[in-house]
This record gives sequence, C-alpha cells and structure tokens, in this order.
Amino acid sequence: MLLPNLDIALRGATVALLLVLAASLFRGFGAVLAGRLAAAFAVGSAAHAVSYSIGATAPVSIWHAPLIALSTGNVVVFWLFTRALFDEAFRWRWWHALVWAVVAAFSFVNCMWIAPASGARLSIIAVNLVALGFIALAVTQTIASWPADLVERRRGVRVFIVSAAAIYGGINAVLQILMPGGQPVELVNTVNSAVLAGVVAAISYAMMRVDGADLFPAASQLAPVTIAPALIVAEDTQDQKLIDALMRLMGDERIYRHDNITIGTLATKLGIPEYKLRRLINQRLGYRNFNVFLNNHRIEEAKAALSDPTQAEVPVITIAMDAGFQSLGPFNRAFKAITGVTPTEYRRQNASAV
Repeated sequence: MLLPNLDIALRGATVALLLVLAASLFRGFGAVLAGRLAAAFAVGSAAHAVSYSIGATAPVSIWHAPLIALSTGNVVVFWLFTRALFDEAFRWRWWHALVWAVVAAFSFVNCMWIAPASGARLSIIAVNLVALGFIALAVTQTIASWPADLVERRRGVRVFIVSAAAIYGGINAVLQILMPGGQPVELVNTVNSAVLAGVVAAISYAMMRVDGADLFPAASQLAPVTIAPALIVAEDTQDQKLIDALMRLMGDERIYRHDNITIGTLATKLGIPEYKLRRLINQRLGYRNFNVFLNNHRIEEAKAALSDPTQAEVPVITIAMDAGFQSLGPFNRAFKAITGVTPTEYRRQNASAV
C-alpha cells in the first residue's frame, strides 16, 4: 500500500500547486495572451496529474474520459503557449481553438468507443503519437524563436520552462507507447508522479526568480522606447560608439534588407559578442525582441515608399520585399501592428492627404 498512497499524495500536491499557479497567472497576467495560455496549460497539466496511468488498459469510466481528453488537448495548449511566449507578435486565431477541440474530442472518443472496440494498445499509441507531434512543434518553435529574445534575465527561464515540460511530456508519451498492456505498473506510476511534482515545483521556482512583467509582457510594453539615435543617452562613450555604428548599419547600409539576418551576423559585423549586442538593443534602444527591432526599420522604409507619390504604382509586395520581408503576410501583420492600418490603407490615407 505504500506506493499507491505515495502516488496519491504526490498527485494531490501537484494538482494543488498547479491550480494555485493557474489562479496566480490568470490573476496577474490574464490580460496577456501568453499569461492566459500559461494558466490554461497549468489547468490541463492538473487534469493530466489526476488522470494519467502508465500501462493501464482497463475500460475508462465516463467521469475519467473528460479528464483524459483535457490532458491530451493540453499538448495543443503547450504548443500555443510556446508560440506566445517566444513570439510576442503571435495572435490568437479561431482555428487554434478548433485544433484543440479536435484533439480533445479524438481523445474522448478514443477512450469511450474506439479503445473498447479495437483494443486499448492501438488507441494509446495513436493518442500519444499525436502528443509527441505537438511537443515536437513546440520544441521547434522554441529553437527558432529563442535567439531573438533580447531580455537576458528571462531567456534562460523561458527555455527552461519549455524544455522541462517538453522532456517530461515526451518521456511520458514514449512510456505510454512502449509499456506493455496489463495492470498499471505501480512503481513506474509513482516515479512518474514524483518526476511531475519535481518538474512543476522547479518551473514554479524558476518563474518566481524573474519579473512577471518580463516573462509575460503586455502589448503596451512591446514597443521600443525610441529608434532615434539622438534621443539615446548612453552611459559610457564605448556604448555610444557601438550604438552609432549599429544605427549606421541600419540606416546607411540598410542591413535589415538582407536575407536571414541574425543577431549573430550583426554582432560579427560590429566585432562584439552577441550578449553585448542584445544588451545594447534592449537596454539602450528599448527593444525586447530582435525581430521587432528589424521590422521597425523595415516598416519605416515601407512607410516612406508608400507615402511617396512617385511610387504610387509600385505594388505593395514589391515594397515589402525591397524592405526585407520575405512574403506579404508577415509584412501586412507587422505593418498593421505598428501603424494600426494595412499598407494599402496607409497608402490611400497619404494619397488623399496630398
């Protein structure tokens, strides 16, 4: 009886911590998409802590199935959370909710009807392959987006949160696939409960060590303080020289037009380490994300072209590509996020004002 009792105690403690975390996140950062998704992810993780059982093949009860469905759908929330956490331009779309609903519904139908009819093992494998797919998407998103984060004190915390959750979720899914059918393995389930409790505690502790406003910045905090060099007050001459050199690269050479420009290539051109360039762009220029820094310069060039009467016949896509964007969709979204109107509307407004 020791292992089952320990398992129950660990699950209970984990659920309690997750629900407190969810309430705190929603209360403190409910106005921010990443904060809301973090709270939803905590609730879904609580459902997982209650419902998971490695190696079980017994029929699922009607009250247990919704918890399993909520737990399975949580991998979609995890994927969306990583997108919102690392891409501050990410916006919620209606089809995101549809994807979550499809995965959760598939899990519920699987529990209630498919597994009893065709065998639990095949059902378990299918559901956990879906989970592994979304975990892979989340990890890919993290790898692609993390280098653009300019706020040093939150970069490590963010990647730790995603990595810890992804590693636990991935191992759990693999165990569900590989463990033989039959009675649940008490030792494995107890160890899994202990690991989950440790992961949740570690993530909670890591989140307490960074300012919540840095981890989940509000939309009003995403805009740069300024991009005008004359308004920048550097604390020392060396920083000012580096900022002047950076702004020459952006203003005179228009390096933001180059394909696949990264903070690494920009740091190499300036002859300084990446961490120092991140600090300069963040603390001196007021940007929190490298892609936002680049896009602001690209949008300024596009605005000048769109308001130029001599370029009235130049297609918007040509202006976007000339400014450094790779396609029209990202350009339109970035342009509207900064100006509040689409490029076509901006051109029309400026044409009527002439």
